[in-house]
Amino acid sequence: MIFDSHMHTKFSADSDMSALEAIARARSLNLGVVFTEHFDFGVTNDDGKSFDFDPSAYMTEYKNLRGDNVRLGVEIGLRKVAREVNADFLSRADFDFVIGSIHLVDDLDIYYPEFYADKDKPTAYRKYFAQMAAEIEVADFDALGHIDYICRAAPYDNPELDYPTFAAEIDAVLKIVVAREKVLEVNTRRFANERAVRELVPVYRKYRELGGRFVTLGSDAHRVSAVGNYFARAVDFVREPDLTPVTFRERKLEFLE
Repeated sequence: MIFDSHMHTKFSADSDMSALEAIARARSLNLGVVFTEHFDFGVTNDDGKSFDFDPSAYMTEYKNLRGDNVRLGVEIGLRKVAREVNADFLSRADFDFVIGSIHLVDDLDIYYPEFYADKDKPTAYRKYFAQMAAEIEVADFDALGHIDYICRAAPYDNPELDYPTFAAEIDAVLKIVVAREKVLEVNTRRFANERAVRELVPVYRKYRELGGRFVTLGSDAHRVSAVGNYFARAVDFVREPDLTPVTFRERKLEFLE
């Protein structure tokens, strides 16, 4: 069974998706699920809600859902200022899976225009990859989340990763992922965009060339209708560079049948 290993329910500040409805939707698609609630130290959404949650309450409320086809994880925001806080947070519960993600650079949320205001694309993207490399070198995580996250809101004519331009920076990230025996996520949030998918291809080919073997697949769903989106395409996508989809249980890599 393939797992959708990235989704957010009501424990995340930007979602009110029902866990039961998400599980039902995944079951209808013959998918397992891993809930990966947001923990991003010191960050709030537009409504003032904190990207924080009580891991004990999370585990307690969902403990009866947890099992062979349902896992409980977290997505942590990687920043230097959050290193100790993140480590403490992860020690407070027996998570199955930890995604490490970059959502802020220089303490500015890269989903908003303020980060890009005085930067051309090379400046913005090199800052993004430099922080990514620095944080994954030391962070506790299992999979690097959505390497193309910056492309979602970047205001440039071509917001895509553009591997030939940023090969040195991207390769530095991939080498750390491989050396630390972590895995790369294939995030399907942008898989409706043909160009986005096409420009990701050389990134995952390089990951394989450097010795990467495994990926997790994640829809990044915040609503039920997004669970498992574009997974058939994602499975085809990883087949070409000979990467194997996996998930995690009790922080251990698990092969999928």
